[in-house]
Amino acid sequence: MKALLGQIREVNNMDDLRIIELYFNRDEQAIKETDTKYGKLCHSIAYNILNNHEDSEECVNDTYVSVWNTIPPTRPHNFMSFICKIARNLSLKRLEFMKRKKRSAEIILSLDELAAVLPDERYAPDVSDEDVGKLISKFLRSQEEYVRNVFIRKYFYFDSIREIAKRYSFTESKVKNMLFYTRNKLKDYLIKEDVEI
Repeated sequence: MKALLGQIREVNNMDDLRIIELYFNRDEQAIKETDTKYGKLCHSIAYNILNNHEDSEECVNDTYVSVWNTIPPTRPHNFMSFICKIARNLSLKRLEFMKRKKRSAEIILSLDELAAVLPDERYAPDVSDEDVGKLISKFLRSQEEYVRNVFIRKYFYFDSIREIAKRYSFTESKVKNMLFYTRNKLKDYLIKEDVEI
């Protein structure tokens, strides 16, 4: 079974490597292949943040433009993570732009919850976002897989509590409690790593 999973991953990686080569060759087929493989995922990320199909579609299109402009020279090691991060960041920028008119309460709550456990630039000016990101990744790798998955679904993909509960067959109360305890453990972990909160 492990060998089969390894082969599936290898095929997926080969597909990604082929797509990346298309970008390096400046072949417009790269965008079509990217859309075929990751379009739904990018749209899901954008929609979870923006809660609007038209805005989400624009962000996905902007994602493809950004990938086209970034590759080359960048050669991502994990193409799926690379494209998801771009889609997420563009969607968050669009949400920030739209905040004066209307903001998604679910996203704002998620960002506020996370901001409460992350370092404040005023008190930790020497700690870069990259350093904090590495510490969060290290912390999450030390957690049970289901805890890690719930945390990522909430604070990276911005899934609602209801969606997470349904996905993992948990009660909404269990998801809320899990997120609360995980945030507190993350805060304690960052403090132990000498990151001033």
